[in-house]
Amino acid sequence: MSFLNSMQNRYTTKKYNPSKKIEEQKLQELKEILHLSPSSINSQPWKFTLVSNQETKEKLSKVSWLNTNKVIECDTVVVFSRIDNISLFEKQIEEELPAGAVGYFKEFIKPQSEEQIKSWFGHQLYLSLGVFLSACAEMGIDATPMEGIKPYNYNKILELENHHTLVAVAIGYRDPEDNNQPSKRPKSRRKINKVINTI
Repeated sequence: MSFLNSMQNRYTTKKYNPSKKIEEQKLQELKEILHLSPSSINSQPWKFTLVSNQETKEKLSKVSWLNTNKVIECDTVVVFSRIDNISLFEKQIEEELPAGAVGYFKEFIKPQSEEQIKSWFGHQLYLSLGVFLSACAEMGIDATPMEGIKPYNYNKILELENHHTLVAVAIGYRDPEDNNQPSKRPKSRRKINKVINTI
């Protein structure tokens, strides 16, 4: 199957089959794919937490708004968190990145407000989210990106220090009766010529 076919077949899964588990090898591959995600100046201002423990998923489900059932029924919840401690981030890049990358941060990002800097961190995190969702599609794993969660509650449950949750993704395999899958509910997108220009 081509990557285009994979993207045509992927969708935001609404109902999971809790008895069908993701193979351990695929979970390991997804971890490595997250590890390889791109970011500006290779900044990597993030942490990814994979939650398969049912008790922890139950706790997360209670602070996931309309996503409660997805969190409970999916195989694993992947929590995407950006670094929330700017001083710690600066220490991290000074220890791990070349001088040019550190210089870019100090000249162009650091002079901004705390809110803008953390927003820049978030932009990097969303690059990894796109890579992750595409990888799931290519591997035949169903996924549900969820911004409809309570981030501070997620932070507390997962005991995240110096990081702040922005989004979570439920992954697993769809229930055959899920009415949101493309075979039952065709994808709806704006016409291609309204969103893509060729010059």
